[in-house]
Amino acid sequence: MQPEESQLLLAPWIWRPEVVLVLVILASVYASGWWRLRGAGHRQLVPAWRLAACLIGLATLAVALLSPIHDLAEVLLSAHMIQHLLLMMMAAPLLLLGNPLPVGLWGLPRRLRRRVGRLLTRNAPLRRVLWAVTLMPVAWLLFVLNLWLWHLPVLYQAALRDHLLHDVEHLAFFGTAVVFWWPIIEPAPRLHERMPRGFAILYLLAATGQNTLLSALIALPEQLLYPYYARPRPSFGLSPLDDQAMAGGIMWTSGHMYLIPILLVVAKMLDREERETRRRQAVQERPPSR
Repeated sequence: MQPEESQLLLAPWIWRPEVVLVLVILASVYASGWWRLRGAGHRQLVPAWRLAACLIGLATLAVALLSPIHDLAEVLLSAHMIQHLLLMMMAAPLLLLGNPLPVGLWGLPRRLRRRVGRLLTRNAPLRRVLWAVTLMPVAWLLFVLNLWLWHLPVLYQAALRDHLLHDVEHLAFFGTAVVFWWPIIEPAPRLHERMPRGFAILYLLAATGQNTLLSALIALPEQLLYPYYARPRPSFGLSPLDDQAMAGGIMWTSGHMYLIPILLVVAKMLDREERETRRRQAVQERPPSR
């Protein structure tokens, strides 16, 4: 391994005050709300696993944006793909599993809590927007269109050359991922009627299919899609084309993560069906009243 490659791998974490401040505030507000709800006797609403999910989600954001992965993404397309995987497939669903809006509200000072709470009341403009973008077809289209748009060579390379645009890209990936996972995880507030679980499975299968197609378009071509990575740089023994193929493989592998919620949805469907069957059997076996 070349010295410059070792330096990249062992580079200190990046100090970005705006990112650190946001992550610390979010973690503090959530933890405070979780503690207050537990103290108020609502332990069943805020089990410990929700706190763990939210904090791990925030830690994943820190790894994606502040760790040496950020610098590696400047020289390796495969590292950049890992960074996007952390933002979309790990941080976003983990944060939603924490049920962040109601718990976070309880972490705010009382006066501020009331003001922010009004933004989420029924018929409030923000809640209407949230309702619209988290409809399953809309959420799916926003997520997929954003993903494909940013992988166009012209936009992808522009983001690599401009730090501000790169931040916009990451915000877009994370934001549309939150919207995408919302109908599956269904955090509070409940915005829509519960959809049949079969629609959720189709939703996730469609996401898997488009992910497979995009990863193939990146991995299989024998030409470099992003010439930015052909410039002199630490290569870690990978040619630009090998790096591109590895990036496509990482994206393809990440698509298998959609199978996890699919299995969970199927398990819930089977459990609900089993409970309903037991209930019917209990009614049938009940002796007639005299």
